[in-house]
Amino acid sequence: MKFRGKIVDVACLSHFTRVVSTISKLTKTCVLRLAADRLFFILCGKVANGGVAVWCELAQANIFDEYQLEGVSARDNEICLEVTPENIFRALRTVQNAKSVKVKLTKKHCPCLTVVAELPTATSVSRVVTHDVPVDVVPRRLWCEFDEPGVPDFDVSVCLPPLKTMRNVVDRMKNLSNFLVVEANLSGEMTLKIETDLVSVATHFRDLGNPHWGDPASQDGGRRRDPDAVAQARVDIRKLQQFLAGQQVNPSRAVCNIGHQRVLHLILLHDDVSLQYFIPAVA
Repeated sequence: MKFRGKIVDVACLSHFTRVVSTISKLTKTCVLRLAADRLFFILCGKVANGGVAVWCELAQANIFDEYQLEGVSARDNEICLEVTPENIFRALRTVQNAKSVKVKLTKKHCPCLTVVAELPTATSVSRVVTHDVPVDVVPRRLWCEFDEPGVPDFDVSVCLPPLKTMRNVVDRMKNLSNFLVVEANLSGEMTLKIETDLVSVATHFRDLGNPHWGDPASQDGGRRRDPDAVAQARVDIRKLQQFLAGQQVNPSRAVCNIGHQRVLHLILLHDDVSLQYFIPAVA
């Protein structure tokens, strides 16, 4: 197995660093899947058992100026690594002004993602900084656990309000309850609310729009739905707050799917980046 990538464009380096930072806020460990044309950060949490799941996908051509990959075989031309995204983020954060950054898979005392940065200098003497980030190679027999999750059947798909506004609302509600109810309908309306024995608080958003996501037939099982009928999911407010607080993707489009499969499905889209976040609903 071999992997080597080189980043020269500062904007691409900054963009990649923001993506890795976002992932590091969502999970301590995940799988980095390297393919010929794309990169994936994957957390396959058991949503049915209360865990969250993450699927982040980005095109390598929009990040790397040079990209070479030799997978486990000609047939399975991919590499899967278990990584700590916070460690990758720290390495990238320290080389933001580099003339070029190389990322490669190496074998030191253990498998590593090695980040080599050529830093600018006022003299003819070059300065090179190297970071070795330990990783674990995921065996081929386990790859089936990291396939792309299907878009869950949903009753309502609605565009999210500005994420900063939504984050401020959730931050305030977090001090009042451990759980939050997300409601939405096909009229582009969304409500965030908490209800306890002592207090009931709700924030309403209107004119958000209802996009199509995945197979249009998946929405309400292909049946016609009353535009004002509300779909809802009750979730752990800390998991939603973690998602809102950590994102640095600055999406051009953000979507929320609510359905009958007891999961809140959030999607952030920005040019070449797609980030999906699955939060289990609770009774």
